[in-house]
Formats: sequence, structure tokens, C-alpha cells
Amino acid sequence: MIRLNLFLLALLVLCALSVVTSSHRTRKLYGELQKQEAAARALELEWGQLQLEQSAWAIHSRIEREASQRLGMMVAPSNRTQAIFSSGASVPQPVIQQDLY
Repeated sequence: MIRLNLFLLALLVLCALSVVTSSHRTRKLYGELQKQEAAARALELEWGQLQLEQSAWAIHSRIEREASQRLGMMVAPSNRTQAIFSSGASVPQPVIQQDLY
């Protein structure tokens, strides 16, 4: 009877230790989960800000302004452009006559 009681006591102590260990591990993992969720929220915020910044840098007027000011580029006049279709045919350019006075 004493052996059975000692065995049951040892079993009870092992179960109690496993419950304590399990609870500690759960709290530790939950804390880690909270940190990772906070990091994910921060990354999502940063991603949104980067998308806004990218859209601001890609505005057509800004690109045109930078091309003309910094690179000295300019839009080609219409008499210097020609549209070519995928079949190889080109669109005829209208003849512009200048009046000489």
C-alpha cells in the first residue's frame, strides 16, 4: 500500500510539473506571438507608406519635369514623330505648309 501511495504521489508530482511547464511554455509562446503580430503590423504600415511614396515618384508630371530639367530632354515635335503599326504600315503624316510672309 505504501508503494502504491508513493507511486501515485510521484505520478501526481510529474503531472503537476508537466502542467506548470506547459503553462509556462504557453505564456512564452503567446508573448512571442504578440511580438510577431506587432512586427507584422509595423511592416504592413511601412509597406503602405512605400506604396504611397512610389506612386508619388511615378506621377507623370514629375517624370516629365525631371526629364526636362535634369536630363535636358524635350517632347519631340509632331513633324518628327511617326506611328508604326504592328503590321509594319505607317500612318502618313499630314503636310504642314508654312506661310512665308
